[in-house]
Amino acid sequence: MIALGIEGTAHTLGIGIVTEDEVLANVFHTLTTEKGGIHPKEAAEHHAKLMKPLLKKALQEAGISIEDVDVIAFSQGPGLGPCLRVVATAARALAIKYSKPIVGVNHCIAHVEITKMFGIKDPVGLYVSGGNTQVLALEGRRYRVFGETLDIGIGNALDTFAREIGLGFPGGPKIEKLAQKGERYLELPYTVKGMDLSFSGLLTEAVRKFKSGKYRIEDIAYSFQETAFAALVEVTERAVAHTEKEEVVLVGGVAANNRLREMLKIMTEDRGVKFFVPPYDLCRDNGAMIAYTGLLMYKSGVRFKIKDTIVNQRFRTDEVEVTW
Repeated sequence: MIALGIEGTAHTLGIGIVTEDEVLANVFHTLTTEKGGIHPKEAAEHHAKLMKPLLKKALQEAGISIEDVDVIAFSQGPGLGPCLRVVATAARALAIKYSKPIVGVNHCIAHVEITKMFGIKDPVGLYVSGGNTQVLALEGRRYRVFGETLDIGIGNALDTFAREIGLGFPGGPKIEKLAQKGERYLELPYTVKGMDLSFSGLLTEAVRKFKSGKYRIEDIAYSFQETAFAALVEVTERAVAHTEKEEVVLVGGVAANNRLREMLKIMTEDRGVKFFVPPYDLCRDNGAMIAYTGLLMYKSGVRFKIKDTIVNQRFRTDEVEVTW
């Protein structure tokens, strides 16, 4: 079977085409800015403008026509409302015009599910992106959230800090480069509450230190990363101990950060569990993960009527019954 997936929860529009064991195409385009963050209306306009050319590019890359697709999948949430509606509308149009079944996919679950294409069976997933930071694991036919941010996602925290110090969007990669030149750890708020995290205090204090002019920006960036990532590793390790699972996967846009990968690798080696990070194009927001998860859902018997495809900006991970 072949599935086509459309991802558009935030700043990235992605279209992926997959089979059960292969990515045939995975194309995307991300809205970036020199100043400030991403406005939902601008991101939605970006997605609408690029939908047709990206769809054409994906079909060409896969070497198929839309008639060859067996199921259409789309990111139903969570995400920015205007962006989600553009994607859902496009998916409905394709499904109706070409008489294809349609499946709405939870974006967070898709990030973890795509690792199954690489032989991962039953992992603890650390999902780190702009809007989401969660520790997930499958228990009782649902992905349970064992820990999550209580305020902002780690990606948004990094991006906001970058914006405050005069860097553009996305800021995470630029903060990582600065951190690599850091020489001194500065004490910053470290907030772990049970298995949940908070990054707002860390962000506020890092910005305050920068504005004081007393510290090297490289040292602040280094300290920001070390503090935030130590908290992420702590709650992930706690979830591994609690669930007794033998695999850890790192997914989401912040999975590109080499220091976070290094810290998680040390932790998993100490615990004797497997650690896996998908190729970066499958870590970031992408259509292939939506297509793959939609295909698994459809093959397990999940069916959607058009009236069921309303988007859900606050689509909780544990709302989905895992039937596949």
